[in-house]
Amino acid sequence: MKRIVLAAVVAFSAAPALAADLPAPPPPQAPAAYVPVAAPIYNWSGFYVGINGGYGFGTSAWSPAGFTGTGNFDVNGPLVGGTIGANFQTGQFVFGVEADVDWSDINGSTTNTTTCGVTCTFQTSNDWLGTVRGRVGYAFDRVLVFATAGGAFGDIKGNFTDPGIPFTASATNTEFGWTAGGGVEVGITPNLTAKVEYLFVDFGSSSLACSGVGCPVATVPVSFDASLIRAGLNFKFGGF
Repeated sequence: MKRIVLAAVVAFSAAPALAADLPAPPPPQAPAAYVPVAAPIYNWSGFYVGINGGYGFGTSAWSPAGFTGTGNFDVNGPLVGGTIGANFQTGQFVFGVEADVDWSDINGSTTNTTTCGVTCTFQTSNDWLGTVRGRVGYAFDRVLVFATAGGAFGDIKGNFTDPGIPFTASATNTEFGWTAGGGVEVGITPNLTAKVEYLFVDFGSSSLACSGVGCPVATVPVSFDASLIRAGLNFKFGGF
């Protein structure tokens, strides 16, 4: 019995020393810091097709040789069509080429009494137009601000009515000119973008051959220019 009591006393006395020799428990770990995942930069590279539509307004003028011209008169009307293009992105700069063809109903007319001695009517209209342009832009992630310039082509139709003879003359030419402008395009999804753009189109002066009976001149120079404001949607086929 004495031995048991003595062992208990020794064990009790040694317990604090043994406890002091044990390693201290590790400090509690702080929770891992939250690191936000950066959203991927929008990729503008790739081929695309789309639709566009808007409104055009500008001026036309008839300048018959040997007669007093009409001076500038207003032309305007809607347009809608399709687009095809491709972009290549390096850093925040985007380079591309784009082509489009639109049905158009841009037209206008004026009357003039000094050209033919009576009140004659002159009408200029554009039924379709297209452009082939280069584009260069700067991308703010999903927002692309761009400038564009290139060639333009389309038809110029003239109608002339002289009630004094009377006769009506008309002619249509396919003309080539230039265009320049700019706009903003926004990436809605990785494959769908929307844009708003402005283009100025100038076809210069078209020589329309008079085709009516009793035409006073063989050809008539007719000028045509228009400002186009268009919106569009493009579908992009991946990147490269």
